[in-house]
Amino acid sequence: MTTDFSQIESSIIDVKKRDGRITNFNKEKITNAIYKALVATGKADRKIAEDLTNGVLNKLIQQGFSASHPPSVEDVQDMVESTLIEKGYGEIAKSYILYRHERRKVREDKMKVLNAKSLDNVAKTFDLNCLRVLASRYLMRNNKNEIIESPGQMFERVAVLVALGDIMYDNEVFSREGGITQDTEEAKKYLAKLDDFDYKFKIGNYYLNKWHFRGLINHYVYLASKGQMKKSFKEVLTLLAAKKFDNYADRIQEYYSLMTEQEFLPNSPTMMNAGGRLGQLSACFVLGMPDDMGDIMKSTSDAALIFKSGGGVGINYSDLRHEGDIVASTSGVASGPVSFMNIINTVTEVVKQGGKRRGANMGILEVWHPDIEKFITNKTEAGILENFNVSVGIWEDFWSAVVDSSDGKYTLRSSKDRSPIREINAHQLIDLIALSAWKSAEPGLIFFDNINKYNVFAKARGMPLRATNPCGEQSLYPYESCNLGSINLANLVKRKADGQFEFDWQRYEETIRKTTRFLDNVIDMNHYPVPEIDTASKESRRIGLGVMGVADLLYKLRIPYNSKEGYEFQSKLAEALTYYSMEESVALARSRSEFDLCSKTEYPEGKIPVAGYYEKPKAEHYYDWDALITNIQKHGIRNVLTTTVAPTGTLSMIADCTNGMEPTFALVFEKRVTVGRFFYTNKIFEQVLRENGLYSDELLAKIADNYGSVRGLPEIPEWIQNIFVTAMDIHWSDHLMAQATWQEWIGNAISKTINMPSDVSAEDVKAAYLLAHELGLKGITVYRDGSRHTQVLHMTSENAEKTFDVSPSSHLREYITKSIKNQYVRSQVNKALELKIPDEQMMESPIKEEVREERLCPTCKNNLVFVEGCSICIECGYSGCTSG
Repeated sequence: MTTDFSQIESSIIDVKKRDGRITNFNKEKITNAIYKALVATGKADRKIAEDLTNGVLNKLIQQGFSASHPPSVEDVQDMVESTLIEKGYGEIAKSYILYRHERRKVREDKMKVLNAKSLDNVAKTFDLNCLRVLASRYLMRNNKNEIIESPGQMFERVAVLVALGDIMYDNEVFSREGGITQDTEEAKKYLAKLDDFDYKFKIGNYYLNKWHFRGLINHYVYLASKGQMKKSFKEVLTLLAAKKFDNYADRIQEYYSLMTEQEFLPNSPTMMNAGGRLGQLSACFVLGMPDDMGDIMKSTSDAALIFKSGGGVGINYSDLRHEGDIVASTSGVASGPVSFMNIINTVTEVVKQGGKRRGANMGILEVWHPDIEKFITNKTEAGILENFNVSVGIWEDFWSAVVDSSDGKYTLRSSKDRSPIREINAHQLIDLIALSAWKSAEPGLIFFDNINKYNVFAKARGMPLRATNPCGEQSLYPYESCNLGSINLANLVKRKADGQFEFDWQRYEETIRKTTRFLDNVIDMNHYPVPEIDTASKESRRIGLGVMGVADLLYKLRIPYNSKEGYEFQSKLAEALTYYSMEESVALARSRSEFDLCSKTEYPEGKIPVAGYYEKPKAEHYYDWDALITNIQKHGIRNVLTTTVAPTGTLSMIADCTNGMEPTFALVFEKRVTVGRFFYTNKIFEQVLRENGLYSDELLAKIADNYGSVRGLPEIPEWIQNIFVTAMDIHWSDHLMAQATWQEWIGNAISKTINMPSDVSAEDVKAAYLLAHELGLKGITVYRDGSRHTQVLHMTSENAEKTFDVSPSSHLREYITKSIKNQYVRSQVNKALELKIPDEQMMESPIKEEVREERLCPTCKNNLVFVEGCSICIECGYSGCTSG
């Protein structure tokens, strides 16, 4: 007799949870649990798991469970154990029992981390490390520093605030054409009585707290001041009370799901502050630093407010007169830009960011400034400007002196009137920059010529871009801010019939469109720290939609990161990101209006800020850019730029994926605890090891001791070695190629660490600069392993020793042969790719030291790792960067 399992299934429709709640019975959960036990014993067979699940269902019916008498979770688990034993799967039963015990322990650990007596659905879904990060930095706390919200409540307060941005553009209340006068003072009066409206209004089942209500008021006032509000503020509140906006509950759920399903996360300040008192949602700011004491103090004060609100600041100090110059008003002597950087450094130290961490800074000096040599070498000693990343700003004239001039003569000029001060040798200066970066990983280079090559906004601002945010990926004008967010590409896959993954391009497009709107709303709902930032940010409406999980995605698709296929696939991902986000931005312009200064930019002339459109043959474009340009000319565009690939250190931990577009830092790295060695392992890699019967603690230790790489290990099949590449497996020139592949299509820039092994020379670093500029990069940060005096711990194991060499990919070599025309650049790059470090230079290389206090996480004192130009803690999620 054949058992009708569909009938059995339909007779059990509910299950009783541990907290007493009744929820839908899900057969798939049983199958997944059994499958995990099978995987753990090296018998990964989905069909067996499904057959055993049917046995469990049959047993539940025999025990008298039904629609009117639902089993508890514990009942189901008991039936799984007994079914496995009865069917002769004793070893798997043992694995399942162990799995059940571990799950119980994980639940207890999660509740302890969250200071909770029960777990919400988000806490159940997210792994323990994700929750540690949320608990340490994002969840609201009371005045006793106790956590007072669950992960689900956190994501809900963010989603509610962001969806309020959509409500004010509803046709019932909003007019794109404008010309309507409303009493904004009436709306502003409500700001004095926020407490009276705390949790008084609802959208569907979602309550607005008083900080949501403040955001609604400010958004209304802004649109009303532009003449675009059809209704008075009281009329808007009447509509809200009458539940006329309840259909936007679906929009709240959409934003909530994007985050809780780990498909997209906004930058850290949005998750920290949305729906909270601070209300400041941006990660990136740039301030001016004019050569005037009053303006300098104003910028210093504004920087303090930004740090307090959770943001980071980039400042170009080039307008300050050089050290020793005469100050006419006092007959004194100027102290130079570096001295003023120390003021901001001290302010950063004093002001703890949003109550969570110190702020981050980018200090820039342009290459023509007379103090440039002091600036370059300033951070080669420990303890100097520790709250700063520093970069040298490069322009065409200097680059020409390096690559086109035989004598390399270059003139340093006064910041007051650009009059000549003295002449230097450009080759010697680039050598000094390279040597300093070789020693200390700083300064970086910012290529202002490349940044401004397709800068459509320069015409409206009347000047080129001259500064970036702290991690260098976001160029901004003074007082501009940028709201960033990252899509987790590793989750946008679907399984084919053969069990392998394929990328879901349709879902990618849908996600890009939703998240572009999400970030545009953030601009409106933001509570900016100073009025000038509010004005400048809304004039340009710049957003930075980016990605994370690229390396994990390529692992799932079985595509090597630095292969020709890998580069082509990443190029298509980048092109789609910018194309669809710009297309959605045009759609938003049609319904909401273009950004304020759009008509004064080069957009009406048919120009766009996308290098790939101009520099890649049209036959290689995947999308119809000409049609998009025509639509921009016709309708305008909502956001001056839409894409940025930012650091995603802690965001990646919450999304449980790899950082940004970086290759994996390491497949395995160790954490030493009192009872021995504990290994963190990339989840996709771990699953492949288990499925192929290779998983063991001994092998993990061997991988950790091999710089976290499987390269050259005889136990690992060649196909796994080829696919599961890490940052250390990839030649530094291929790191540049990967960054360039994305930069062709990204409107803003890329945060990427160019990893170099400890045995490279300063000449290699210089060659990296030359190749980076040739590839069209907007900036470069080089990190040579072991280069920092107080470097974060970069070893994957205390016993780590690299036993393999890496070389440039054939794709990279082909590029050099075909595309680099400048003879000097070509010769230097080719020489570096063959160069071995001289013995005498090796003697200068820093010796591996004991872990100093500066290398430890300031929050939990565990070791830090360095990735994407930032130090991050894999234990609690502390990050030296603001965006991720």
